[in-house]
Amino acid sequence: MPTYSAPTLTDVAKKAGVSTATVSRCLNTPDRVAKRTRDKVEDAIAELGYTPNFGARVMASKRTYTIGAIIPTMENAIFARGLQAFQDALHKQGYTLLVASSSYDPKIEEEQIRTLVSRGVDGLLLIGHDRSPEIVDFLELQNIPTLVAWAYDTEARLPSVGFDNFAAMSNLTKYVVNLGHRKLGMISSWTHTNDRARARVMAVRHVMSVEGMNPDNLVLIETDYGIETGSKAFDKIISISSPPSVVFCGNDVLAVGALRQARLKGLNIPKDISITGFDDIEISRITTPKITTVHVSHRIMGKKAGVKIINMIEKNPFPQRTQLKTSLKVRESLGKWR
Repeated sequence: MPTYSAPTLTDVAKKAGVSTATVSRCLNTPDRVAKRTRDKVEDAIAELGYTPNFGARVMASKRTYTIGAIIPTMENAIFARGLQAFQDALHKQGYTLLVASSSYDPKIEEEQIRTLVSRGVDGLLLIGHDRSPEIVDFLELQNIPTLVAWAYDTEARLPSVGFDNFAAMSNLTKYVVNLGHRKLGMISSWTHTNDRARARVMAVRHVMSVEGMNPDNLVLIETDYGIETGSKAFDKIISISSPPSVVFCGNDVLAVGALRQARLKGLNIPKDISITGFDDIEISRITTPKITTVHVSHRIMGKKAGVKIINMIEKNPFPQRTQLKTSLKVRESLGKWR
């Protein structure tokens, strides 16, 4: 059987009629190469079937050009849009994204952090600030650039790109209370392992206290994120002797579940009960009725996170904390209370 040698960088350069340095720039920093030249190199790569020598690249640059991201779950769309924008920003600079899911388990997240670091990732993206000081110590000791997204905390040790969950939910709660609602319910993710969920519950209780209501009267159900779990939690809330007039949901997926269960029960929304979500993912706009929610700029957050973590890796100046704005999207699932 005949043997074939893999095409080399020199072969690509010869085929494209450029120097090996130009081919290298096309592979590593394509935005710094003229489009006409880049097209010739890409055509030569495709024709020859050239694949860069990853090991040689790592040895030469002392980088793997990979970024690890650990998200709480892959089972719903909450993180998808932001991660896509994050990956797009990384790809433009020649980086590859590795994604893992912790299932909202701090121990699993710590295992994944150590595994990704041992495999030589150049940086890490984590969700929220809820983790042990020991694992943050580990990341600092290993000198791994680590960025947090989906949360904003001025006291946190790690840099972040995110939004203030407490402020965002406070704004929604104030709006709801001003519509006359006094009996409030909430379906939330588990708060003991999720600082974002915890901040949203605290915000509802805070506004209740400011408005002269007893925060202990909040009807709260904590559950896993999901349409089915949202339905079951809503069923429990409306089964109490004096159910609330509005149910806040920790995200739009839970809100869809609550909405489905309300309709199965024959309830008119928002005449009999109002339902709100959080995140403003696409599904919130196609339900009947459409869901009132908090808009989060996931794509902007992902893009800014990508740019920021590369600046961290390359020792460029970067802001320690970047806060993004949120806004209310008032739709048909929320109404005045009689």
